Amino acid sequence: MAALVIPNLVMDGIQLRRQGPVGDTPRRLAPLLVFTMLGTVIGTKLLVMLSGRAATLILGAFVVAFVLFDLAHFSPRVDRRRERALAAPVGLLAGIMGGITNAPGTLLAVYFIALGMDKREFVRAVAFSFLIVKAVQLATLAWYGLLSGAIVLGSLGLTVAALAGFGLGVRVQDRLDQRTFNRAVLIFLALLGVWLVARVL
Repeated sequence: MAALVIPNLVMDGIQLRRQGPVGDTPRRLAPLLVFTMLGTVIGTKLLVMLSGRAATLILGAFVVAFVLFDLAHFSPRVDRRRERALAAPVGLLAGIMGGITNAPGTLLAVYFIALGMDKREFVRAVAFSFLIVKAVQLATLAWYGLLSGAIVLGSLGLTVAALAGFGLGVRVQDRLDQRTFNRAVLIFLALLGVWLVARVL
């Protein structure tokens, strides 16, 4: 988990930069992100307390659940007037799951879709949220002593690989239609989630 935070920060920073000016995104997401940051601290503390097997099982189950929700076309709608009221519970839960699994994006992505954000607004909101949350997670991991020198060096190596993968991913995305791309991602996530759960069991 710790080794992936720095590559995530780099990728989120690049993604946010590609979307242009952030506009009112920081102001709109501020209440949500305050609780997401709090949840991240709590989730990272739980990660310290959990065994490696338990954390792997939670991550695998989380990924499988995401795939199942997508296959079931789970697409709730949230009235914009309820956005502030939902900021606390959604942000807290996303942060806790992110702290444990390094994947806060599933719940946040579903929430942003439910708010009816258009494509550019959605990508901007996801990138900005991840950048803030991962920065908090990096500080929390360091506070709990989970960032050794070896992990940081390995993380920098993973960042180089991530940059190469990012460039390749952009080219592949340009060649594939959206439906084929989504299907390929779902298949990959399904296999990954099942493998993680099976590995623990």
